[in-house]
Amino acid sequence: MANRHGLIAGATGTGKTVTLRVLAEHFSRIGVPVFMADVKGDLSGLACQGGDHPKVKERVESLGLSDFAPEGFPVVFWDLFGEQGHPVRTTVSEMGPLLLARLLNLNPTQEGILTLVFKVADDQGLLLLDLKDLQAMVRFVGDNAREFRTTYGNISPASIGAIQRALLSLEHQGAEQFFGEPALNLDDLLQTDSSGRGVINILAADKLIQTPKIYATFLLWLIAELFEQLPEAGDPAKPRVVFFFDEAHLLFDDPPEALLDKVEQVVRLIRSKGVGVYFVSQNPLDIPDAILGQLGNRIQHALRAFTPRDQKAVRAAAQTFRTNPDLDVEKAITEVGVGEALVSFLDNKGIPSPVQRALICPPASRLRPLDSDERDKVRMDSIVGDYYDNEIDRVSAYEKLLERARQQEKEVKSTSKSRSRNTNSAGDILGAAAKSAARSIGTQLGRQLIRGLLGSFFGKRR
Repeated sequence: MANRHGLIAGATGTGKTVTLRVLAEHFSRIGVPVFMADVKGDLSGLACQGGDHPKVKERVESLGLSDFAPEGFPVVFWDLFGEQGHPVRTTVSEMGPLLLARLLNLNPTQEGILTLVFKVADDQGLLLLDLKDLQAMVRFVGDNAREFRTTYGNISPASIGAIQRALLSLEHQGAEQFFGEPALNLDDLLQTDSSGRGVINILAADKLIQTPKIYATFLLWLIAELFEQLPEAGDPAKPRVVFFFDEAHLLFDDPPEALLDKVEQVVRLIRSKGVGVYFVSQNPLDIPDAILGQLGNRIQHALRAFTPRDQKAVRAAAQTFRTNPDLDVEKAITEVGVGEALVSFLDNKGIPSPVQRALICPPASRLRPLDSDERDKVRMDSIVGDYYDNEIDRVSAYEKLLERARQQEKEVKSTSKSRSRNTNSAGDILGAAAKSAARSIGTQLGRQLIRGLLGSFFGKRR
């Protein structure tokens, strides 16, 4: 039932990250790959065995865990910026205009123009791979708006300008490193090691979270790609892969209605692909109701009820659990300590179990993050490093449009030289009498010819 999705919620400092880590360890043990975003930079210790932390020892003793054994897990590090892990890339075409419009914060009119840009690129066989491809394509469509108007509709210069400014801002945020090749092959997130344990894929997000729009868009793209690419799996005995989306409220921060509908559809249907999605957030109210209703497995850490909104969140969280006559859920949510939670999981028939108050088992991996040398060693030992660490720059829209511009420039120069030669020949034939007549009208005619020539250069065609 783990592919029926879940929610890990609770206030800051109540133990959500440890809960996420413990779940990831158990999934790995049973051969299920995991993907998680490391927002705080403290999950890298999953690669090394732990058990030496005083709080871990205390929890082991208090729970009487006689079979507890320190353990490290197979880990692959990823990073959109390529600094703390293998670069994660996708192409502009794979991202598509809908997600890009959200990433660029475009209004509906501008989104329509962006969709038109993609259509023109497809019709002309121009590949949109990296950010400079898209920038060149937007500029090309804007420069040739008159030619495209009858086929594709009106192209507003203001909208073109807005898209160009948004792309420039995106470039300054470092997003150009996300677009390119080799693009991420989702099969590389579904690996197991030689002993059959699922690989835990950790996305370094401590820097990425500073640009929340890019972070949220990447996660939405990832889940959408999984939905589109993975085959149907029916109702498998265990998930094919499990995703943990930390800071989940960023995914639903004022999204367009069409995008929210798409996310709801994907979350509802992706479980049939054998994918479990677990949202991690401080407040259950951060998740839209249509999606919250799809999250059958719940782990609720403490919530604080200091404000009316907090009190509303406590009541809402309490009402989502299957009632337990022996437990005052609303009261318990404000009382549970660190490493303690209210839990309700689906039974083998898919029915939520009555909510219980529980202690979270300690993690077997190291709580302390890896230092730079340890992280580098894990990265060097990765089987996918040789492929993703080397960027590829194929001939695409940017290069082809640049070549067209150079060819047009050559043609203009050739035409200018031809006109110059013809003028010189005519001058030789005219003779002295014709030169005298030409001088009498030369001033006025010359000005007209110059205006006509510059007019054609600046696109003022008749």
